[in-house]
Amino acid sequence: MSFSLLGLQPAIQKAVEQAGYTQPTPIQQQAIPAVLAGRDLLAAAQTGTGKTAGFVLPILQKLSQVKSRHPRPTRALILTPTRELAAQISEQVSKYSLFLEPKLKHLVVFGGVNINPQMMALRGGVDILVATPGRLLDLIGQNAVKINEVEILVLDEADRMLDMGFIRDIQKILNLLPKIRQNLLFSATFDNEIKSLTNKLLKDPLMINVTPENTTAEKIEQKVYHVNKGQKTGALISLIEQNNWQQVLVFMATKHEANRLTEKLESAGITAAAIHGNKSQNARTAALAGFKNNTVRVLVASDVAARGIDIAELPFVVNFALPRSAADYVHRIGRTGRAGKAGLAVSLVCPDEMSQLKQVEKLIGMKIPVAELTGVAASNHHDHDLTVRPPRPPRPQAKKPAGQSAGAAHGAKAPGQQPRRAPSAHRGQGGAKPQGANGQQPAGQSRPAPRRSSEQRSGNNS
Repeated sequence: MSFSLLGLQPAIQKAVEQAGYTQPTPIQQQAIPAVLAGRDLLAAAQTGTGKTAGFVLPILQKLSQVKSRHPRPTRALILTPTRELAAQISEQVSKYSLFLEPKLKHLVVFGGVNINPQMMALRGGVDILVATPGRLLDLIGQNAVKINEVEILVLDEADRMLDMGFIRDIQKILNLLPKIRQNLLFSATFDNEIKSLTNKLLKDPLMINVTPENTTAEKIEQKVYHVNKGQKTGALISLIEQNNWQQVLVFMATKHEANRLTEKLESAGITAAAIHGNKSQNARTAALAGFKNNTVRVLVASDVAARGIDIAELPFVVNFALPRSAADYVHRIGRTGRAGKAGLAVSLVCPDEMSQLKQVEKLIGMKIPVAELTGVAASNHHDHDLTVRPPRPPRPQAKKPAGQSAGAAHGAKAPGQQPRRAPSAHRGQGGAKPQGANGQQPAGQSRPAPRRSSEQRSGNNS
């Protein structure tokens, strides 16, 4: 089947051809006609199957058929869990709308960056808004955008949004949307939470499931290397050097471990960059750009930050540590083997992780082949400091004066010593805080922590 048989207008077909695509993927074959027909959609597709184009292409066609007003109301709202995925979808909108006339205006907004430029860009309205839930609510709270005229709502990677605790933010957003609209929900898996959400959100949806539930892409070769604890860094370096791997995406359990591994790879002469929530958006963008153009050989990432990394021919994914959730294994290795390309997913497993490995194999319905490591210089690259923190030194013990009783040591004061000041009335009791003579806060008293934005409360900076 060609894209010309899906009912897309010539301007969109031209953009698709210029992007190098000739045949739609299975999810696109089913989703595009359904969206054009106005159906609600519940689609499960393995990461890398082309689901973004499955909703972007028909949305562009539907919006382009109606003349835009001024100021432009937001007519399509696409919600995503992470900044990287939001930016990726925005790129797709730009690419596929290139030849449309009149032009559709679109914008991507997410947390972790200054909100003011986003507010300025929203003046006059946008046709398509791609957003993370927390930042969208911040903008709504600032009266920078209204969503009461949205015609099409997309929840992309809905399972990940629920995992990240966005359900309350999503519910707030749903309450602000018009009752009559088209809803498209895309998810890698259909678990009970997703099914509960769809029952409330979707009306007579078309269900699309192009891959069996919780399975991994067929073109991804999977391997397990058994290593001792503390030898994973040496194993990884040896695999990269011996096999001359380029463009390796490595998943870590924590941000601290990602930073430490990046330093160790750099010291071994392997260009690497870390991408996680503690990095600024500029640093994350630069790391991803370097990875795409091959100036960065290894990208070390946390689970959340890696969502949205879309590299057409990413060949290697490494689980430095197995994820806590077996379903996350499916998400991780889905970064490779995209769009029909082959890929290799490697897991470095120590004895402590055998139970997690069994959970993964049970979920995907197969035993992952075990490969042997050869020539691993693990002794030169220990990674104990990635996972084991040094013990805290003992606190110095105050010497008890000779002849002092236990009761005096803990309660009574020595002669001439001022008694301990009683706690202020307001501490822990909700009382009013003391003010200086001029109404200012007394010197030396700490200020209360600033109230976090909803983006920070939702954890979308990971």
